[in-house]
Amino acid sequence: MTPFSQLFTTFLRIGLLSFGGPAAQIALLHREIVEARQWLTERQYLQALSFCMLLPGPEAMQLATWIGWRLRGTMGGLIAGGLFVLPGAVLIAVLALAYSSYGARPEVAGLMLGVKATVIALVAQALLKLGRKVLTRRGALLISLAAFAALYMLHLPFPLVIACAALIGWIGQPASPSSEVQPVPAPVTDRLWVWPLWVTLWFAPMIAAALAGQMLLYDIGMLFSKLAVFSFGGAYAVLAWLAQEAVTARGWLEAAQMADALGLAETTPGPLILVTQFVGMITGFAAGGWPMALAAGAMVLWVTFIPCFLWIFAFAPHLERLLARPRLQAALEAITAAVLGVVANLALWFALHVLFAETRIPRLGPLAPELPVLPSLQPAALGLTLLAALLLGPLRRSVPLTLALTATAGYMLTNY
Repeated sequence: MTPFSQLFTTFLRIGLLSFGGPAAQIALLHREIVEARQWLTERQYLQALSFCMLLPGPEAMQLATWIGWRLRGTMGGLIAGGLFVLPGAVLIAVLALAYSSYGARPEVAGLMLGVKATVIALVAQALLKLGRKVLTRRGALLISLAAFAALYMLHLPFPLVIACAALIGWIGQPASPSSEVQPVPAPVTDRLWVWPLWVTLWFAPMIAAALAGQMLLYDIGMLFSKLAVFSFGGAYAVLAWLAQEAVTARGWLEAAQMADALGLAETTPGPLILVTQFVGMITGFAAGGWPMALAAGAMVLWVTFIPCFLWIFAFAPHLERLLARPRLQAALEAITAAVLGVVANLALWFALHVLFAETRIPRLGPLAPELPVLPSLQPAALGLTLLAALLLGPLRRSVPLTLALTATAGYMLTNY
């Protein structure tokens, strides 16, 4: 049995080194857990990865939680999942407070311009990788295009788009007695305690905030709880919805601040979904300074990651039966195809707000696409984006090095 001390030191190391998004984090977990320590077999690891990709939320963090649960039960899962998130969360808190205090300074704006230019290249790179994986059938292409149009042209809610895609996949899979694995009946008491315990933990801070009259904290908790439930496909998939809610619907942030949030989240280890913590802290700081920023950040972290532990602890014992259901697999494939359209919408939204100083939204009947005002193109941002694309693409430089180079270039362009 793996000692808790080894589990702690191993996942602390992983949490500190988990830069580069989910693909790099999944590779890091494989190297540390399967290759270096041989705590899991290749088959166990890949099966767990497939399981985590069925769940809403950051798949790499949930994979780390499953590994800890598999090795040392619930406490092992808490240690592994918590340490995967904690280093990045601490850094995000520091960056959010610094940004709230000094973000308007010219030198900071220059650094952020380089970071945001790199994020454009990173999102485009993620879009291309996902496209090569997903667009293997005509149906997947049609779902991707429909999801993009629904978000970009019609501004439909993200959960509705994902739910429709899942329904299409579910219905499209022909049902037959042989196509569905008949699950082995589980005892009524089989992990019955998991749901009430973790759901209570999930909603307790929001209830406390409402009772204390802190309605902003309650609203933040509710919004990010919904995001946690519908965050299939990783952070890139839900960021456009988050921007729609936080910027357009609620006015908590400006579009430029949302772009800065994603840029800074790319500079830290841990799951990219930590961008939500940054958004919450900026919102809290505007309402009540540092104390409210810290409270809002804690609320976001709680309602984002408590559901991740719930999904793992509730469903992990039934892993093989879940993976064997064709209808569930078909729904997941349709969701993945829709996520491609969602990420394309995010890439376009982010590029418009970084590369152009102004945008416009013409009304074309029910359609309302956001378009750039071409004379407002910012040459410095375009040049930095091309530099980031060159470094990440043909030159194959790491994300931290690329961020450092583009941030330095952005600083020099705007201050000299």
